[in-house]
Amino acid sequence: MTEIRLTNTKSRRKEAFEPIDPGNVRLYVCGPTVYDRAHLGNGRPVVVFDVLFRLLRHVYGEGHVTYVRNFTDVDDKINAAALARKDAGDPRSLEALIRERTDETIRWYHEDMDALGALRPTHEPRATEWIGAMIAMIEDLIAKGHAYEREGHVLFRVRSYRDYGALSGRSVDDMIAGARVEVAPFKEDPMDFVLWKPSDDELPGWDSPWGRGRPGWHIECSAMSYELLGATFDIHAGGIDLQFPHHENEIAQSCCAHPEGGFARVWMHNEMLLVDGRKMSKSLGNFFTVRDLLDQGWPGEVIRMVYLGTHYGRPMDWTAEKAEQAKTTLRNWAEMVEGAAPGEVRAEVVDSLSDDLNTAGALAALSDLYKRKDASGLLASAHLLGVDLQAIRDQLWARPFADLREGVDFQRTVGVIGWGEITDEARETSIRILHRWLDLRRDRDFETADRLKTDAMRLGVELRAQKSPNGVTGGLAKLADRVDVSALEDLL
Repeated sequence: MTEIRLTNTKSRRKEAFEPIDPGNVRLYVCGPTVYDRAHLGNGRPVVVFDVLFRLLRHVYGEGHVTYVRNFTDVDDKINAAALARKDAGDPRSLEALIRERTDETIRWYHEDMDALGALRPTHEPRATEWIGAMIAMIEDLIAKGHAYEREGHVLFRVRSYRDYGALSGRSVDDMIAGARVEVAPFKEDPMDFVLWKPSDDELPGWDSPWGRGRPGWHIECSAMSYELLGATFDIHAGGIDLQFPHHENEIAQSCCAHPEGGFARVWMHNEMLLVDGRKMSKSLGNFFTVRDLLDQGWPGEVIRMVYLGTHYGRPMDWTAEKAEQAKTTLRNWAEMVEGAAPGEVRAEVVDSLSDDLNTAGALAALSDLYKRKDASGLLASAHLLGVDLQAIRDQLWARPFADLREGVDFQRTVGVIGWGEITDEARETSIRILHRWLDLRRDRDFETADRLKTDAMRLGVELRAQKSPNGVTGGLAKLADRVDVSALEDLL
């Protein structure tokens, strides 16, 4: 069996991955807080750990991997978004507005991540559906002396867990000195964190032994991972921004609640995302949601390719140049696999992914398959990376539209397609060029037709003849990203 090696944040070294149970490999990834669209940085862990999910399924079998990614649907930002709607005059209850907002955001998230080619996890628990499990875990932590109740709050005693800080490599005292921690009179220690907090009549809340309230953020993942994956599971993953305090707090409360287990054996963290070399920020004008890029005409496959071009353990820089290169690469690959049947995933691609998810190396291996004209290997191997070249091929040669030209004694089906925005001017001129080319071919003036095709290609328009199943002659004009329309006019 293929050996997978992964960098374990906890041990700070690359280790051979040995699942607890090869028949049920278990993976947990921290999901989004559903109050708004996923930004470009949110998409990176989705794609990175989707590749991990695909690799594990490839090695251990599709039915032998359980992948859990949660939705945090109880949060102050969600409450604020719902309150804003209510203040704007919406007469519905806050509970109804919160549910509408979270349902809407989850739908957006699914649409956007589907566009990036990400598989849906095995389970996608919503935090609000597991409040009972959270309350039970908090009660157990109090009984074991790891948590305490003060003024309607329940807090975790950080110093009761001696290994606190092992994941991030910092001592508790160093964290207090260097971190911004909430100072509250009901805390025994500045580093103690909230497991449960009170809710007033306006905010969402649930009945508990400590009064009406809602859970803290960290307890959510601990409770849901325990219920769905058990006290010990294989891999816990997420963005590096979650390493502290979220993941550190998860470890503490989970290991104290279930000392018989080890929580996650392997911890994986993807690095941050930059845009044109700078941290993404609304103030810098370089903040993009995934939907922004999709709406700008960047195909989801292109966004995915840019993510995969950088190892997950390094900062990734999104640039338009990288996106253009990815688009060209995908177009070339998709053209080559026309008519090919998927073969076996090539070993060099699996080997790269098995070496700590070396996606950049896997893409280099795909490029080598393209150079060797191994179409079936390229098709299957790209699919392992979540890139469906046949689907891209279908997008490139989309369904043509019917056009009956005045003065022509037969009907032609012609189309103008491209992987980007096509202006009306470019479309109309390309149709005229296409009709002229088809006329020349019909009249058997192949020399002039070939010259026109060559000249059009030089200006960004590829001409192709087609015949539909019912025998109607037609053709397609495939436009490059940049078309010299004025020069095309000179060809007519």
